[in-house]
Amino acid sequence: MEEFRILAINPGSTSTKIAVYRNNKSVFLKNIKHSSEELKVFPKIADQFEFRKEIILKELKDADIKIDEISAVVGRGGLIKPIESGVYEVNEQMKEDIKNCIMGEHACNLGALIADNIAKTIPNARAFIADPVVVDEMEDVARIAGHPLFKRMSIFHALNQKAISRIHAKSLDKKYEELNLIVAHLGGGITVGAHKLGKVIDVNNGLDGEGPFSPERSGTLPSGQLAKLCFSGEFTYDQVKKMITGQGGLVAHAGTNDAYEIEMKAKTGDPKAMLLQEAMAYNIGKSIGALMAVLKGKVDAILITGGIAHNPDLVDYIKEMVGFIAPIVVYPGEDEMQALAMNGLMVLNEEVQPKKYS
Repeated sequence: MEEFRILAINPGSTSTKIAVYRNNKSVFLKNIKHSSEELKVFPKIADQFEFRKEIILKELKDADIKIDEISAVVGRGGLIKPIESGVYEVNEQMKEDIKNCIMGEHACNLGALIADNIAKTIPNARAFIADPVVVDEMEDVARIAGHPLFKRMSIFHALNQKAISRIHAKSLDKKYEELNLIVAHLGGGITVGAHKLGKVIDVNNGLDGEGPFSPERSGTLPSGQLAKLCFSGEFTYDQVKKMITGQGGLVAHAGTNDAYEIEMKAKTGDPKAMLLQEAMAYNIGKSIGALMAVLKGKVDAILITGGIAHNPDLVDYIKEMVGFIAPIVVYPGEDEMQALAMNGLMVLNEEVQPKKYS
């Protein structure tokens, strides 16, 4: 097998993760933290492009990574048009849509732009994104909300959900496209998806806080109470948006977005922490149960992943609720850097063809 070097880039709101893989082996990994002081000088996230790119290049140089040996640069996909799952080569239309923030502004938008810019400096290198958060494979019936002015949307942890599903399928010596799975990604946001034969046919919109509440997101709120709050005159639109995403969930209830802190308090018998942890697990279990109905009871496995999946008490609560549906397999943590690199490697090995964004 030919040896390829792949650079993976994952920009987050306060960090930039980079990794270099030699085929499927990690040879370099760095999580670059960005302080609020560093970032506040940039009016828009797009203005951070040069700042983040130069830091990436400096880290690679300091680690003695020969950048001219890199065959592919894979960036975390941003908020582009809804697309089907897969690996996409970065093109001019994608970059234009990202620059115009057609689906919103987020640090992950920088992934494709930086990947493309770096790849252009390397002879024969190519730039890709893989399974961005806007992957949309929902069935039409799942899109219909209770009023024509509203529409359910697919925005979720597609990269990790898809990667974990493929890992699980491989462990069974099967293809992902042969299985029906329910996958719960438990992180700062929580998304639960129904995977039917390789397509996520229903999932909660994690970006807008829909579904279970999480460390930073409110989850689905009582709509009547929400409408009343919005017109109370006490809050601006931006304040309400932050209540839903960023300052909801555990942040609102307990003043922290650290699920581990809540876990430790719950272990000491703190009644509020115990109730919050159980309520979060309860909502996750309820969402999993709803997706059992979506898959008409034909579920091969329930996969629990993400950082909060390290919490055995929370996982046990979920197991008690939904363990009757299907075997539950826990894949704690997330390795988005490996997922990005492996998607790039599949293209370089010609196992998959990159798709065209339009």
